[in-house]
Amino acid sequence: MIQEIKNVSVYSPEETEKVGAEFSRMLKSGDFVAFKGDLGAGKTTFIRGMASVLCPKARVQSPTYTVVNEYKGNPPLFHFDMYRITDEDSLYGIGFFDYLDRDGISVCEWSEQIEEYLPEDRYVVEILRTDDNSGRIIKIYR
Repeated sequence: MIQEIKNVSVYSPEETEKVGAEFSRMLKSGDFVAFKGDLGAGKTTFIRGMASVLCPKARVQSPTYTVVNEYKGNPPLFHFDMYRITDEDSLYGIGFFDYLDRDGISVCEWSEQIEEYLPEDRYVVEILRTDDNSGRIIKIYR
């Protein structure tokens, strides 16, 4: 059963970061957060807000080419970008499953690329553009 945690509209990157910061306060080590949203929807911005609480000194950037960034915190934050990853061999190659076994919080952009390999127990953050593209609708569920 899917449980909706939050459904909110935002109209600036700062508001998106604020929602991310608020959400991060409910997370604990071992949690996994799958992100869904179009290119430029605000996934990395939301994660920047999370990191502002979890890893305050982190300089958050989308790991599009490195595939994973690790931000130091207690617990650490593992930031994945699966835009170019589509199979299990690639996941093993980047150490994805090893990260899941470590103490930390994992966040995954473009999670739909690897849906069948995601932990069953996870949060999902879906970011959609408003009809007039002036803002975003952020849906968080589990």
